[in-house]
Amino acid sequence: MANSRVDLLQGTLDMLILQTLNEGKKHGYAIVRHIQSVTNEVLSVEEGSLYPALHRMEGKGWIVSEWGLSENNRRAKYYQLTRSGSKQLEEQVLTWERFAEATAKVLGLSGRGS
Repeated sequence: MANSRVDLLQGTLDMLILQTLNEGKKHGYAIVRHIQSVTNEVLSVEEGSLYPALHRMEGKGWIVSEWGLSENNRRAKYYQLTRSGSKQLEEQVLTWERFAEATAKVLGLSGRGS
């Protein structure tokens, strides 16, 4: 099951993108590659989900964008986390931790060693 893809839970995409951008500015394809790589291909982000999320987060002031050149010398839009985005990331991580802990309790997984 380690290589099976998992659908993202509602609301987790923003958190994953914000965390990815917390490491530095990236263009859209680099964001997708990072998430896939870090999760050993378990999580996959489609363009149809990524770009609307980026535009929504930019509208909320969590990220800003600017045009630049990619590694292949192609024009690409680079996204960067703002101070507001960092604060939002912290809030979403705390919410996720509470959710994961509560879910683990329901599943009887709390208190089990890793």
